[in-house]
Amino acid sequence: MKNFIFISPNFPANYWQFCRELKKNGLNVLGIGDQPYNELTNDLKDSLNEYYKVSNLENDDEVYRAVAFLAYKHGRIDWLESNNEYWLERDARLRTDFNITTGFRAEDIPRIKFKSKMKEFYRKAGIPVARYHMVDNLENCRAFAQEVGYPVVAKPDNGVGASHTFKIENDEQMKRYFELKWPNTVYIMEEFVNGEVNSYDAIIDSNGEPMFETGNVTPMSIMDIVNNSDNSIFYILKNLPEDTRVAGRATVKSFGVKSRFVHFEFFRLLKDQEGLGKKGDLVALEVNMRPSGGVTPDMIDFAHSTDVYKIWADMVAFDRSTMPVGEHAYCAFAGRRDGKDFALNHADIMTKYGAQMKMAERIPDVLSGAMGNQMYIAIFNSQKEMDAFYEDILKCNE
Repeated sequence: MKNFIFISPNFPANYWQFCRELKKNGLNVLGIGDQPYNELTNDLKDSLNEYYKVSNLENDDEVYRAVAFLAYKHGRIDWLESNNEYWLERDARLRTDFNITTGFRAEDIPRIKFKSKMKEFYRKAGIPVARYHMVDNLENCRAFAQEVGYPVVAKPDNGVGASHTFKIENDEQMKRYFELKWPNTVYIMEEFVNGEVNSYDAIIDSNGEPMFETGNVTPMSIMDIVNNSDNSIFYILKNLPEDTRVAGRATVKSFGVKSRFVHFEFFRLLKDQEGLGKKGDLVALEVNMRPSGGVTPDMIDFAHSTDVYKIWADMVAFDRSTMPVGEHAYCAFAGRRDGKDFALNHADIMTKYGAQMKMAERIPDVLSGAMGNQMYIAIFNSQKEMDAFYEDILKCNE
């Protein structure tokens, strides 16, 4: 029996389903987390063979000792995974320390976590990348902005999501950025790309071949949503565009991805941009070597009448899956921000869209910065129907 350690199986709340499908496939599923066992949901408890509680998942030594104990008790660890961006580096270090070969190791981290290193591998895949400058001093950053033109975007080279990301539109804002940026963090500064984010989401087998593929679109900038405390929308595409499929598969090959759930992000240009391409072309943004966050796996299931938790667990156990993919639809996410005077209240929304609604829940505070406070997830057969949904959901009273 293969031993699988799942780090933080209780967060996000839907990740217990990965554990459920692993256990169904005959794996010995061992959880490590900092939530007391009696506070775990019954679904998660039933999906684990053993749970090891640490006092703090941020404590690397304590998590190391937990892995060592589970290896001593159960034998060689075959897999270790969190499927979570936040723990990606630590997962890789643990695989290296315990000689776990089914995933990225410590030496792989630079190319999959540092935005500056990603660009080389995107280029090797034949995908254009934005010009960039590693932040050093005010004078050189102003010179870079003069070269590429304002606005420019500055963000941590090794960062999660849109955390501490700045859109800088003039010299005065550039000066202000140097006052606000974290002092001991390495930042990358890039030319601004006028595009909407399109993703390639896939489950890749041990040969680097896709077992399942889809994609999503984020019409609004996550950076702006976080910085402006705005509403949030994105949707799973009914059908993956061929150019996204081609770019995604080329990126898989360039980065040497095997046996993973991935979420690669591209800009689709909204207008011609010199050095990058024509309107509608794809430009590299960043790779994420894990599923798209939050409830996105559930949305993918709703959009394609399938179960990506099972497909992923089948990849782990068998390197193939017979899970069918059914009817396709758009799956729309709308995250509303508290404190806004929306035209439709919750009851109005459920009355009008109850037949299409798949989820309507509060968003955990830890995710609300990028996603809003109240989410509505619904499926639609056409883009026109989905656009009308968004208009209704986000409309505010004058």
